[in-house]
Amino acid sequence: MAEQGTRSLTQKLIDAHLVSGAARTPGEEVEIRIDQVLLQDASGPTALLHFEAMGFARVKQKTAVMYGDHQTIQVNSLHTDAHRFMLGFCRKHGIHFSKPGNGICHNVHLEEFSVPGESLLGTDSHTPQGGAVGMLAIGAGGMDVATAMATGATIIPRPAIVEVRLTGKLRDWATAKDVILELLRRLGARGGIGKYFEYTGPGLRNLTVPERFTIASMGTELGLTGSIFPSDAQTRTFYERIGRAADWKPQEAEADAGYDERIELDLGDVQPLVALPSNPENVVPVTETVGTPVHQVIIGSCTNGTFTDVAAFAQVLRGRKVADGVDAIVFPGSRQAFEELAREGHLADLLAAGVCVSESTCGSCPGYAHIPAPGMNSLRAFNRNFKGRSGLSEDAVYLASPELAAVAALHGEIRDPRDEGAAPEVLLPFRFASDRTGIVAPAEDPAEVEIVRGPNIQPVQVGEAPGDSYTGEVLIKLGDNVSTDHISPAGVEAITYRTNMPALADFTFRRVDATFASRAREAGGGVIVGAKTYGQGSAREQAAICPMILGVRAVIAKSFARIHRANLINWGILPLTFTDEDDYDKIDAGQTLSISNIEDSLATGAFQVENRDTGGVFSATCPLTERERRMLAAGGALALARIEGGGAGSANPTQTQDGA
Repeated sequence: MAEQGTRSLTQKLIDAHLVSGAARTPGEEVEIRIDQVLLQDASGPTALLHFEAMGFARVKQKTAVMYGDHQTIQVNSLHTDAHRFMLGFCRKHGIHFSKPGNGICHNVHLEEFSVPGESLLGTDSHTPQGGAVGMLAIGAGGMDVATAMATGATIIPRPAIVEVRLTGKLRDWATAKDVILELLRRLGARGGIGKYFEYTGPGLRNLTVPERFTIASMGTELGLTGSIFPSDAQTRTFYERIGRAADWKPQEAEADAGYDERIELDLGDVQPLVALPSNPENVVPVTETVGTPVHQVIIGSCTNGTFTDVAAFAQVLRGRKVADGVDAIVFPGSRQAFEELAREGHLADLLAAGVCVSESTCGSCPGYAHIPAPGMNSLRAFNRNFKGRSGLSEDAVYLASPELAAVAALHGEIRDPRDEGAAPEVLLPFRFASDRTGIVAPAEDPAEVEIVRGPNIQPVQVGEAPGDSYTGEVLIKLGDNVSTDHISPAGVEAITYRTNMPALADFTFRRVDATFASRAREAGGGVIVGAKTYGQGSAREQAAICPMILGVRAVIAKSFARIHRANLINWGILPLTFTDEDDYDKIDAGQTLSISNIEDSLATGAFQVENRDTGGVFSATCPLTERERRMLAAGGALALARIEGGGAGSANPTQTQDGA
């Protein structure tokens, strides 16, 4: 562990933003100042409603931005209505609003607002992408972000800081995407829980900021609290290219910095990789997938939508044609990237090759556009391929680099790109001057702003106190790696109701069990049983709010993803972990579980659960801080705020907690 004077960059930034806490031992609770806030239109609107309920007039941060990047296509009037609400709310309360079509939150934030050395908290799980330029960037649920907007700070457990030491240089056709896929291959989806990856070593000099962006983005799929790179010569070059040289600041670890763990990775050993359906951790060498038919190829998402990514795709396709049986689609990550791709001729190359170039939006990544048909294999330069995330319940989505995807688009099947000849160059834009044309600044006079509220803008319900005992039916039993997409699906239908929780609750587990919501309502609530890494993926707190609305009072699992565990606590749902994982096999859906002595158990973290159908009793754990205990006892963060006098003036009633 690092001592004072030998601090890692992560530790330096935690110390620089420390409000309270010691911040030296992993798991210690620390309160840190938040300089910037990022919200997006799929998970951010509820944060706006929470902030409003707290009674504050203006956000505390100097930089807060809401991005219209998920509902960009506005497939019905309710999506447009939601953006009108967000625009008015943001102008009134001190938040910038990035219009639909201006780009993906992370990409635009990097280009327009990122500042090395500052802290960033966002309602999107890929917020740690800000670490690509030396920011302390963390994803969180909407309640945590709303509290930070109100108080200026958030609370996290100090993560274990892991040095990822890079040596060597990537070979032809090996990419930054393959670097993070290699780490997923080694460590799996649970390998980063409770950790912050800090990239060091001589290999860094060969990685541009867009390449670092890809690695920092997809680190989320490891379960990481965050990832960070130093702000160095590569970072300075990038800021100069985008016309923001004045915002560049050097950021690096102290000499001989100490770390909690270390990982060694020689970039020269990295080879082209593919993640098989339907989890990003299912990584294999491309050689094991050669010959797999491909019917759809999509480039984009925050992970691979930069100018550099799309330019690489275009270089491979230049002068050639997409195979007859392949639909090829590109979503540029920002309007700025889109404009520069056109200016430098890459867009013309894409169009000439037969590629469909779509809006600067998240698009297909959360299943809002270009949904595949049954029987299609879709190869995507995205970050996630959870079952059903594409918008099709029984999909087959593969993940790979833009370069590998381009080769597949040409041939209609996955091929080893190393057999294709010269690899494309890693390109930065010639010029990329900062331009906020698509960003609306907060109003100078908030009193002049009218907030338009359509019928779909509904206040969020408050959770109920659990009492000292609870008995409920096991409404559903699930396996490993249940994502928030499984719990509260995205897609064009469900996202419409992200500001209307009672309506959205009807979509809970719809792609897993279409009867779940109706059964939960009929039973008056109940218990969910999961296995490992329950709640992985997106930060969407709706995956906790909607079960709460349906009466779910406890989730019992083998382990939880970091953000989702925090969201469950924020909304008054007990996140219990099996003490003995074998007890998972002794429970079936439809059985009745009884949890007793809840008040004492919240204090000790040790729970006893009785299976009323079998008579068996098993133990579960739920280690809690005092703050978490108070929240669960009250029924969640909003309920606690009411009990303790509104919560708006208190230090910080919520926290971003790492799951085990």
